[in-house]
Amino acid sequence: MDLFFLILRRLNVIGNFKELGTDRQRKETLIGLAATQLLVQLASMPIALVIPSVARHFDVNVAEAAWMVVIRLLMLGSTVFLAARLGQKYGHARIYFIGAIVLSMGSVMAATSFSTMQLILWSGLVGIGGAMVTANSNAILSMVFPAEERGRAFAVPVVAARFGTLVGLGMFGLFLQFFSLQWGWRMVFLSSLPIGLLAIYCSLPLLKYHVQQNVAEMKQVSINYVGAVLMVATLGAFILSGLHIHEGAESFTTPDALGYHIPMHLLFFACLALFFVIQQRSADPFVEFRYFKQKYFSMALFTNTCFHLSMLAVTTLIPILVENGLGQPPIFVALVLLPNQVLGLFLPTLGGWIHDRYNPRWLRPASLMLIASGFFLAGFFADDIPVLTLPLLLLPIAIGSNLFNSPNNATVMNSLPENRSFASGMLETTRQMGHSIGTTVSATVLGLALPVAIDLLPSAEAQTHYLSGFQISALAVVWIMMSGGIVAIFQRTPTGRSQQPRAAPAPQPGGGDN
Repeated sequence: MDLFFLILRRLNVIGNFKELGTDRQRKETLIGLAATQLLVQLASMPIALVIPSVARHFDVNVAEAAWMVVIRLLMLGSTVFLAARLGQKYGHARIYFIGAIVLSMGSVMAATSFSTMQLILWSGLVGIGGAMVTANSNAILSMVFPAEERGRAFAVPVVAARFGTLVGLGMFGLFLQFFSLQWGWRMVFLSSLPIGLLAIYCSLPLLKYHVQQNVAEMKQVSINYVGAVLMVATLGAFILSGLHIHEGAESFTTPDALGYHIPMHLLFFACLALFFVIQQRSADPFVEFRYFKQKYFSMALFTNTCFHLSMLAVTTLIPILVENGLGQPPIFVALVLLPNQVLGLFLPTLGGWIHDRYNPRWLRPASLMLIASGFFLAGFFADDIPVLTLPLLLLPIAIGSNLFNSPNNATVMNSLPENRSFASGMLETTRQMGHSIGTTVSATVLGLALPVAIDLLPSAEAQTHYLSGFQISALAVVWIMMSGGIVAIFQRTPTGRSQQPRAAPAPQPGGGDN
């Protein structure tokens, strides 16, 4: 019974915040990071809801309107490591704060767009602002909180991000439902203005910590901008290679798809090879590959990629399962995914507390195995139960995901204490890569499992093929998550945990990370 009440206390996010906020600096850091994570999530994940409205308003097809989401993901994923390096040179708090302004301004300008081209342009600016925020948030948190508190500290922005998704889904639905076509989608973008002003206000105190950083050491940091451009191009080609921005069906097997995806994959590998060769020969590489020789850091990045792969596999496959495989309306997709979002308001705190208190080697692998079991259950039993009980099959995914996220972020940052800037940049880069791989793998396997002429088949027969394709795709994700879990088993995650709490150190210079 005592253990039960202890768990309930750890599920209390506010209580967790009070426990960590023992001085003004720590409180201001948590509030600032939470506010900006809410803003980033609000401006990113639920924004796809406005695609149909934008297409109707500007009288364009859905594929053209969807470019506002594509460009946002592209700029976010390809520039995030560059943003971390800029934070290392000019100060993480400074780049982070500018990013919050850029993101808010881009969202407001998007609301004023008079053409899809303008909307796409400002959406790209939102992506850049998001990269500047997320790439430096982890480093800022690591400056203020010692290793033994980072699991709980990371839970605060993680919960804020989940809350942003829930708020966005509910609020955006109301805007699109009850406002006119002219104003509904614009209100969605304008919603980032009050949240953005709040985030900027809450982040302003973090700038004063910047003066504590060693300017002389920061000036010693140099950035190879040729390498930076090559890395942005390489990551951009990788992200684009997995997106369906070609003519015809969203498939990897049709002639239109093959004519796009194969050249894009070849372009990615060509850019990757060129980037690697130039970095190896450079006296001042943009990415220092020597850090990947630290096996526990590399293992942590691999499990981070696997985890975020599963998150996008869920958002890619579950709508297909519910709508195409089970023949249900889109509203059921939201109902099926809702428990995951709700648990995200509480479980990250528990996961972070377990990590900080006990640092168990089983937590991260067990969480990944839970995700794998959820995909297995959904793949093999989804067509045998009522659709409204489908969340029960997905419950292991929800629990595993929300227990894994906070400890995993802390593990990545703790695995490379000598260079928090590199660790922060790679944490976010592998997150974006995991998202792209998750979408590509799940959609590719599903596409290969479906008949080419599935659109011509009767509805009942098509549903059978979609269920079979989902089963194969889910099985592929199961194997990937199991591989991530096996790697996590053998990872040692030293945190420097002590039984007695200690005062948080003053922020150290971003440029001091060698």
